Amino acid sequence: MRSCAPEARPARTGRAGADHRLLRHLALAVLVKLVLLAGLWWLFVRDARVDVDADTAALRVTAPAPAGGAGARP
Repeated sequence: MRSCAPEARPARTGRAGADHRLLRHLALAVLVKLVLLAGLWWLFVRDARVDVDADTAALRVTAPAPAGGAGARP
């Protein structure tokens, strides 16, 4: 028959404990970076808009390909 007393859990030691700490540390680092990146986007990029009119877009789409070959940049 099982006892109602809580079982004693062994303390995390050795490699398993180090792996758990490393995973927690890396997850926290990624989370902090995502929060910082979202904050930078919110401050500097959020309100940036590019105005495109139909005539300019049509000129870009129908423009001939550059004559510089495969390595040419637009």
